[in-house]
Amino acid sequence: MLHSLIAFLLTIKTAFCSCRSDVQRNGFQRARSAYKVIQLGRLPKVVNESSGLTYRAARGTFLTHNDGGGQPTLYEVDRYGKLLDSIVVTGATNIDWEDLTQQDSTVLFVGDFGNNQNKRRDLTIYRIALKPTLRVRPMPFRFADQKAFPPPRSQRNFDMEAMVWFQDSLHLFSKNWSLRKRYVHQYKLPDRPGSAGAGSNALEPQDSIYSRAMVTGAALSPDARTLALLTYGKILLFSVQGNQLNLRHPKHCIRLPKGQTEAITFVSETDIVVTNERGKLYLISKK
Repeated sequence: MLHSLIAFLLTIKTAFCSCRSDVQRNGFQRARSAYKVIQLGRLPKVVNESSGLTYRAARGTFLTHNDGGGQPTLYEVDRYGKLLDSIVVTGATNIDWEDLTQQDSTVLFVGDFGNNQNKRRDLTIYRIALKPTLRVRPMPFRFADQKAFPPPRSQRNFDMEAMVWFQDSLHLFSKNWSLRKRYVHQYKLPDRPGSAGAGSNALEPQDSIYSRAMVTGAALSPDARTLALLTYGKILLFSVQGNQLNLRHPKHCIRLPKGQTEAITFVSETDIVVTNERGKLYLISKK
């Protein structure tokens, strides 16, 4: 009952989502008219709640996974959602998988860091080497600025559903459940277990931006010049300048009333694919 109520409230929130506050407060530009949205297809039934998505350019396919409680499995699908392969991630557990990103065609990262109630102490990112044989290495971590499990409701900003890889590091973006302090926080950790700052060490906030939206996914364009944060009802695009990936260069806000969207990936420098909770794949392409 509670899950259904939350889903209903999020559907209502998505329907009335707008870019107004992002434009007025942060300087985003509305860009919905510059893009067209088409449905590509539908995911197979085995992917009942796509929560992470990445594009395998060399194969022209996508990898995705289910949300928390599902099997520790990656599913490869084509652009229409047809199931091509299943990769069981032996040695991993899906407590609450929320996002997927890749370093290259052979190394992936899955974030087991969903934390709706802000009380988990077992946050982990799995580094998955696909070749020559599947090898999984967990990368446990915690947030240096979290002092209580859970913290007061006004400070519940430690749920994670968004992650990208950039220049030997993983960048995480928070999903804020508090009612007043509406900030997205960015954290960073090295991409290899045992590196300085990785493992069980605490992560310090690197940057933040005010947003009334709840971030549910992230993606980086192939040329690493555009960062996309997916929310319920819109996509926020940031310019990546120099060698610094941060939230200081807001670019465009694209309103996307296509249901509860939770996974996103770029397929070119400008075109994006997202999935929603109903298993539909959408292409957002620049006109």
